[in-house]
Amino acid sequence: MGRTGLAKSARQALLTKYLQGNPFLTDEDLAHILNVSIQTVRLDRAELNIPEMRERVKEMARGVYQNLRAITGSEVVGELVDLEMGREGLSILDVTEEMTLQKTRVLDGQYLFAQANTLALALIDSDVALTGTAKISFKRPVFRGEKVIARAIITRKKGNKYMVRVSSHVRDDLVFQGKFLVFDLSEEVSRLENSS
Repeated sequence: MGRTGLAKSARQALLTKYLQGNPFLTDEDLAHILNVSIQTVRLDRAELNIPEMRERVKEMARGVYQNLRAITGSEVVGELVDLEMGREGLSILDVTEEMTLQKTRVLDGQYLFAQANTLALALIDSDVALTGTAKISFKRPVFRGEKVIARAIITRKKGNKYMVRVSSHVRDDLVFQGKFLVFDLSEEVSRLENSS
């Protein structure tokens, strides 16, 4: 029995359950949740053949970028790890020192907006999509070393207009929220190209 008072098998079952619910949990996060050492989490993961968080994310991301239509992979801010075209998507932004404001060491808000905006555009199953309007709110400062997980969901589609809701979290804290009105402009662009 470890510090949690749980038998090893029960602890490993909990670890597996937590990772199924949130594959972005780090060993440190899991150690905190399970009230055990980081080394115990690493040993449990090794026994269960569960890769570390970075490898889990890479596995999720494989193949996602090839589905993009409205933007290219290099235009996505953050790392796109899940994309169900026309429905929802997920990206991760690792906050580096270069992204923070020099004086305060707080993440420059343009990165949170760009992560959410490019994720919203990535969901649109079209060759040409542009953001028309955005209603956004910043909920709390984000600092160097934190990991921002953005989830976007298309909540409504009418004609060539899509309403996309994006929520960005650092662990359990909501840090950014936005509603983006995105237009599919592929027909307009095609018409303009054919007329010239």
